[in-house]
Order: sequence, then C-alpha cells, then structure tokens
Amino acid sequence: MSGQPAEQKLWGGRFTGATDPLMNLYNASLPYDKKMYSQDLEGTRVYTMGLEKLGLITPEELKEIHRGLEIIKTEWSNGKFIEKDGDEDIHTANERRLGEIIGKNISGKVHTGRSRNDQVATDMRLYVRDELIKISKILKNLIETMIKRAEKEINILMPGYTHLQRAQPIRWSHWISMYATYFTEDYKRLLQIIDRLNVSPLGCGALAGHPYGIDREFIAKELNFNGCIGNSLTAVSDRDFVVETMFWSSLFMNHISRFSEDLIIYSSGEFGFIQLADAYSTGSSLMPQKKNPDSLELLRGKSGRVFGNLAGFMMSLKSIPSTYNKDMQEDKEPLFDAMLTIEHSILIATGVISTLTPNKEKMESSLSMDMLATDLADYLVRKGVPFRETHHISGECVRKAEVDKLSGIDQLTIEQFKEIDSRFDDDVFDTFNFEQSVERRDATGGTAKSAVLKQLKALSDVLN
Repeated sequence: MSGQPAEQKLWGGRFTGATDPLMNLYNASLPYDKKMYSQDLEGTRVYTMGLEKLGLITPEELKEIHRGLEIIKTEWSNGKFIEKDGDEDIHTANERRLGEIIGKNISGKVHTGRSRNDQVATDMRLYVRDELIKISKILKNLIETMIKRAEKEINILMPGYTHLQRAQPIRWSHWISMYATYFTEDYKRLLQIIDRLNVSPLGCGALAGHPYGIDREFIAKELNFNGCIGNSLTAVSDRDFVVETMFWSSLFMNHISRFSEDLIIYSSGEFGFIQLADAYSTGSSLMPQKKNPDSLELLRGKSGRVFGNLAGFMMSLKSIPSTYNKDMQEDKEPLFDAMLTIEHSILIATGVISTLTPNKEKMESSLSMDMLATDLADYLVRKGVPFRETHHISGECVRKAEVDKLSGIDQLTIEQFKEIDSRFDDDVFDTFNFEQSVERRDATGGTAKSAVLKQLKALSDVLN
C-alpha cells in the first residue's frame, strides 16, 4: 500500500505529506468495522433528515442522498462493494462511495456538523443493540429448550453433589433447572444492557456539540433510541456499554463453562449419566473406542477467550483522558469477537442439551443409602429431637454401617438402631426411599416434583 495523498482523506486539509504506509495499515479499522455498514448508512440517512429540517440540504438533495445510500447498502449486502486505498474505516468508505454515485457537491454535505467521533459512537450503539437483540432471542430459545427437557424427564433421579462428592438425591430436571435459572438471570441482565445502551450520541459533533442546533431528539426517535446522551463530551467518549456487554459475555461464558464441565464429567465412563450425540462429539486419531466431548470442551475453553477480551479492553480504556482518543478504536475487535463467540456458544449449547441422551438406570444406580443420612436425621427431628443432636446420631448410624461393612445404613437392624438411640422405631425404614427423599423437599426451590415444576413455570413466565 502506498502513502495516500493527504487531500483525499477526510481529515487531510491540515497535512501536506504522505502517511507512512505501515501507519495507514495500523490506523485502518475497515477490515473489522465494515460489519457495521448497515448501521453506518442508517445513521447517515437519519442524520441527513435532520440537516434537511434545518435547511442545510434541500429536499431534492436529501432524496438523492438516500438513493445513493440504498445503492451502497445493496452493494455491501451483495458482496459487490469495492474497497479502495484510503478507506480508513466504514464511515470513510461509505462517504467516498456516496460521492462516486451522487457527486461530491451533494455528498460533501452529509457530514455537516457531524464528526466521526459521534458517528462511530452511534454506529457502535446501533450495531451492539442489533446483535444483543439477536443474542437475546437465541438465548431465550436455549432456556426454553432446557425447560422442555426438564419437564419431559422430571421422573429421573440422580445424585446431587457438593465438593464433587455425592451429597443428596435430586431430580435430573432439578439440575437442568439450575442452569436454566443461571441463563434466565443472564437473559434479564442482557435486556437491561440493551435498554441502557439504547441512547443516542448523534449530533454531538467531535466533542463540543452541534453548531447548527440540530434536533437530536428527532434523530434519536428515528433511530429507535430511547433518548439522547445529555452531555456531548460523554456522548463521544462513553464506551461503558462496550464494557458492560463484554462483562455480560464473560459472566455468561462462566455459566456456560460450568454447565459444560458438569456435562463433561457426567459423560465420562466413570459416571455414564449422559451420552452426547455424535454431532457434538469427536473421536480419537489413535484410540477407536474414544468419544470425546469436544463441543463442551470448546465451550469451556472459549470462556477464557471472552474473559481475555474484557480484560484487554479494560486495560486500553482505563487511562484514556477525556473525550475521544484513538485508543477507543480498540473496542471493536474484542467486542465483535466476544459477541460472535457468545452467539456460536449459545447455539452449540442448545444443540448439546437438545440431543444428549440421559442414562436413567446409571443415574439412579449411582444413588447410595449414605445419601439419605440427612433424611435419617430429619426422621428424628420430626419426633422432636433437636437437629444438632440428630445430626450426631445419624453420623453414628453411618459409622456403625461402615464398621460392620454393611452396604448401607438401611441394612442396620432395628435393634442396632435402638442401640444407638432408643427413639428409633420400626417406621425408620420408611426413610430409605430416594423418591420420598426428593419429594419431602417441596418448599420453593426444592427438588420435589411440584417444586421443580414451579421453578420451570417461573422461568417460563420471565421469558414470556
């Protein structure tokens, strides 16, 4: 690439010498910000409507500008837009092409009172809004898929874990509901971010405001913004919505990573609780028996990539002085990468959860009677014994079964139970039932069938 004559650049009037070719490359953002072509053209379309209201362009000129913008949009969408040397960014490329179509006498008016500072801020907000709305829809579909699966398979029991040690029996649907709850909270946060970013910076110029008194409220309404950013300095320099989006992405990917880790463990030969569909697994180049959960491992791995995008941009942003600085160009690549990774991750997670096969027999055979030790303590609580005392008594029963090398505490005789505590009766053996154990936990948030269905209904209500 050769040095570009300064007079061809939007900012070239001050400069007489050519730019270092490497600087042209280093400075350019078109390779990645051209994905905002539609938002850039829409911002110009509405902005010129505001200029026409001021009488700075005529109705005929406005019509011609809009005709040119439609042609450019078609060229981009059809892959026929020709990029040229000197197209630093999407704004420069679109304005250059508009001049070729309708002539520079008219196209030269579209930037009146506008700066690339408020233009890029507008493009970014429009683009991020559109992308996050799309992401919210596929995230909603993921949650709905999980809810349907949980409702269908609500009768499957499995071990619940703390410290990755078997703890108490739960429903498979209760496990699904846990992550559906995480993702629903993510969904709610996402809608809040969309609402917060949906304010217009357009009409603030480079930093000091608009010299011709353009109707910013009119422009905001036409672009479907909820209002205007109230300070011109803030308007051109604010990238909090970028940080929020990447933070949201990081938090969501944290949930996806934990979801994936659980399923990786459950799909292992040692657990065998689930089997992944072939579409989301791969084999080994050496060992023909292997079925690897690559989809889940990639979901887990890509979380680090998204976290890194956030950390990197925060380091770029933290010491920038007020208003616009070129450092802010570093917002696009990590943001775009994070949003694309999120979109793909949600789609993969939806595919995984909708096609995996649970192994009911394996899950339920992994339940063991020691997991009912708390139920044994609760049995005595219902007879009026303080829980701290019953906890100790139940522990004594577990120890006795271990010392006698019994398969479980349910194998103790009633005489052995009474030796430990005389308040045990014959009905103690009713405690050793996994289905009854989960059904006893019917308070809100519990793993009883009624409680799980209540959870799923509440999640559905949020989505609707």
